[in-house]
Amino acid sequence: MSLAHVDGSSRADDPVGVFDSGVGGLSVLNALRETLPHERFVYFADTAHAPYGERGDAFVAERSAAVARELIDAHRIKALVVACNTATAAAIHRLRADHPALPVVGVEPALKPAVALSRTGRIAVLATRVTVGSRKFQALLASLAGQAAFSIVACDGLAGAIEGADEARIAALCERHLATAGRFGDGDGEIDTLVLGCTHYPFVADELRRRTGPTVRFIDTGAPVAQQTRRLLGQAGTLRADGAGELRLLSSGAPEALDAAAARWLTVPA
Repeated sequence: MSLAHVDGSSRADDPVGVFDSGVGGLSVLNALRETLPHERFVYFADTAHAPYGERGDAFVAERSAAVARELIDAHRIKALVVACNTATAAAIHRLRADHPALPVVGVEPALKPAVALSRTGRIAVLATRVTVGSRKFQALLASLAGQAAFSIVACDGLAGAIEGADEARIAALCERHLATAGRFGDGDGEIDTLVLGCTHYPFVADELRRRTGPTVRFIDTGAPVAQQTRRLLGQAGTLRADGAGELRLLSSGAPEALDAAAARWLTVPA
């Protein structure tokens, strides 16, 4: 199989597309850029339609398909990372069916790693309402029946508060949702592992940590997604092995909001 375009350029030089409903996927982008420092990335924040987590499945699937098509047509991406738990749950199967030749990597709440790490056998999962209500999530949860006790919390409003950098609302919602989950700690009957089931939530980990205590383990999906992306690029022969990494930020809404979030949360500046 040829790795070159008709104009002679290498597919390895094409960018990896990454998208989320807003700024939450920047947490995954951080992991991708750390693991794949030579790659070119195009990050698309669908902020005009955010947050996905409080929309219906059909809407999220349609927006995901539209964003994927734009990244493919306008930016000639060689792989797509769906850096959004809600979009993965609602649309990943459609995206893979629509683009069978394109490596597509999704994210999902890290329930299996949480089971392996938990000592008390009690695990809390914070995610959006669409994610926890999806067939994909419910099938994952069912596959782990009897292996741990899960406290599942649909965190209405939290992703939107993070998008808006509303510190007072973030604090109030973290308090409310963690109280709903149960008692945290490392004693018998306490929750000792917290799964951050939305890519926005790592950005408020400090706020969450103040309420769970220092012994609770936090798990997100950035590093596993980056490793899977690296594996698929290597398998396809399109891994960019040298050269400077690049990043382009795009938004369907006001670009200033994405630029401000990138300045605040990207570990390597855009």
